[in-house]
Amino acid sequence: MRPLVSIITVNYNQTAATCALLDSIRRQHYRAVEVIVVDNASKEDPAAHFATHYPEALYLRSASNLGFAGGNNLALPHAKGDFLFFVNNDAELTPEALDTLLVWMQQHPDTGILSPLICYYPEKGQTKDIIQYAGMTEIHPLTGRNRTLGAGETDNGQYREARPTAYAHGAAMLVRRAALEQAGPMQEDYFLYYEELDWCARMRRAGWQIAIEPRAKIYHKESLTTGRMGPLKTYYMNRNRVQFMRRHVRGWKLALFYGYVLCFMAPKNILQLALSGQTANLRAFCKGLWWHISPQKQAAFI
Repeated sequence: MRPLVSIITVNYNQTAATCALLDSIRRQHYRAVEVIVVDNASKEDPAAHFATHYPEALYLRSASNLGFAGGNNLALPHAKGDFLFFVNNDAELTPEALDTLLVWMQQHPDTGILSPLICYYPEKGQTKDIIQYAGMTEIHPLTGRNRTLGAGETDNGQYREARPTAYAHGAAMLVRRAALEQAGPMQEDYFLYYEELDWCARMRRAGWQIAIEPRAKIYHKESLTTGRMGPLKTYYMNRNRVQFMRRHVRGWKLALFYGYVLCFMAPKNILQLALSGQTANLRAFCKGLWWHISPQKQAAFI
């Protein structure tokens, strides 16, 4: 009997993109799936559209924007699958993606989370795929940064073999139910960015492997919702970078990281943003760091 896969995606003011994802799910060779669409309090409720055009999908609507983790977690009580495939609504799957991912998962029962190769959605006239994600390195204990393997490279088949990696990519993660039940769901207080890195760190501590299967591929229309490096992204990337380190680094290593932030990272970013006239990003950057000092922490960026 083929295992059931619960495909979970979160829509936020991007109904057309979500429909393109749902169309790509319909083209999957693997058919033992259920689809759950969570609407994260979009300005207009697309319930009628999804009910008419995608009746096979279970539609859930949140009364407020719960962020990336919160939106995905809203689907968990409704998901019945042995595996859960969390996929961004601005992604499209190749027809064999789920089949390929499941082969690895069934052959490697110690894998808790598995991501496919992620390429940028091709622009008009583009003949070669450009890679966004082919795995990640560990986060450095001093800088709180890591490197995404393959980023910006042309896909010439150089990443062929499935292998362990430090972190999965939140745009597409096939998660084993047993691993989720042991490690718990994603932490919702990140709201946006770093949730999957935190999740992978917790999974590995619980004894599960994180892996990438590059023979499975998806295309990602990155940053449809948040844009490039605007104030929203600036705030959460910097706030959550510190939050991640506070949760996963201890002792003198954490002290060194704080020193790096105060003596190098913060002054450098403040100076660069001020000199380039990026006032909104400067405010967002300072607010993201101040969140860790202020006793009145708020989950959402205002």
